[in-house]
Amino acid sequence: MGQAPDSLRDSSNASNAPRLIERFRAAIRSRHYSRRTEKTYWFWIRYFIFHNNKRHPAEMGAPEVTAFLSWLATDRNVAAATQNQALAALLFLYKAVLERDLPWFDDLVRAKRPVRLPVVLSEAEVRNCSGIRTYLPR
Repeated sequence: MGQAPDSLRDSSNASNAPRLIERFRAAIRSRHYSRRTEKTYWFWIRYFIFHNNKRHPAEMGAPEVTAFLSWLATDRNVAAATQNQALAALLFLYKAVLERDLPWFDDLVRAKRPVRLPVVLSEAEVRNCSGIRTYLPR
């Protein structure tokens, strides 16, 4: 998507303040996160910013984060793990980069994890499987 717009600069002193990406990189690298995590977190942070019409995250808070994560679950129909990854990225942004605590998200719509039922075969069903050698006692 190219360069980040100037609106991603820190709003307190736009002339000489480090850009958001520079602050993010310094924070994530000082904590020794992997480069893959850095890349993935930055993807979600940019997605969040563009979803909110390129507003700086310092101007936004819990309502926008909640709305974004709920939108991912309802409109984009992402998997629960994907939504959790986006949540982790945004929590890192606000806590480690912007040094702001977000209140817990009571109104957050969580993506549903699929129900997984264990598949259990009886001993007789296992023996009847053709081409499969069983090591069950007879």
